[in-house]
Amino acid sequence: MPPASSRPVDNLDDDDYPAYTMGRAAEVLGTTAAFLRALGEHRLITPLRSEGGHRRYSRYQLRIAARARELVDQGTPIEAACRIVILEDQLEEARRINEQLRVQGRDPQSQGSV
Repeated sequence: MPPASSRPVDNLDDDDYPAYTMGRAAEVLGTTAAFLRALGEHRLITPLRSEGGHRRYSRYQLRIAARARELVDQGTPIEAACRIVILEDQLEEARRINEQLRVQGRDPQSQGSV
């Protein structure tokens, strides 16, 4: 019996764990490997590399790629779609930080008011 390890179970829940090969990622998204490479060229997602140099994608990266694909399918050029997704992600992060500050009692909007 192999030794008990929590690492594999932890990886199942880790959105950033690079579990998907390029082929599997393309299949899950219903797109091509070329589309995923293009997202990398436009710096939307940067897949990790296996020891053999193969691209590996996380669930988080697949969600980002899926959003870009939606925009491209609607006719948005890939460069613009990548920029839109980056800005959406930055906005979501800013909202998350603001909410954390609000919960901690440090509302950034009330900092400058008298």
